[in-house]
Amino acid sequence: MSGVKTKLRQVRYKLKHDFLTIENVVLAVAIVLCLTWTYQSIVAMSRNWELSERLTTERKALELLKIEVETAELENEYYKTEEYQELVARKYLDKKMPGEQMVVMPDNSEVAKNKYRQDRIEPKEKSYSNFEKWIMYLFPSY
Repeated sequence: MSGVKTKLRQVRYKLKHDFLTIENVVLAVAIVLCLTWTYQSIVAMSRNWELSERLTTERKALELLKIEVETAELENEYYKTEEYQELVARKYLDKKMPGEQMVVMPDNSEVAKNKYRQDRIEPKEKSYSNFEKWIMYLFPSY
């Protein structure tokens, strides 16, 4: 039992005189403070980054809404013009100006309808694998 007490006293002595000195305690406190300060700085920077991204997104959305409002205002002004009213009257009410004659055309044939279609089958472009894309990027003459 006395051997255990002796060992315990030796450990306590070493702790008190070798490890828990004023210099070591101050150094440990300084390290903890530096780590805390670094962590808080990183947290603040990441929060600032997120806020700036959100601000940029909101500004873009605001600009888009301003453009949409401006477009709607221009459309409203166009709808008030006599030119638009005349076009609508011609289209929906079959109205015409004095001296004009109405010509009714027959429906187009299927050949005429399909002549300039955009969704015609066009040859597919060759699809390259990721490796081939890298080779073409790194060696343009390949």
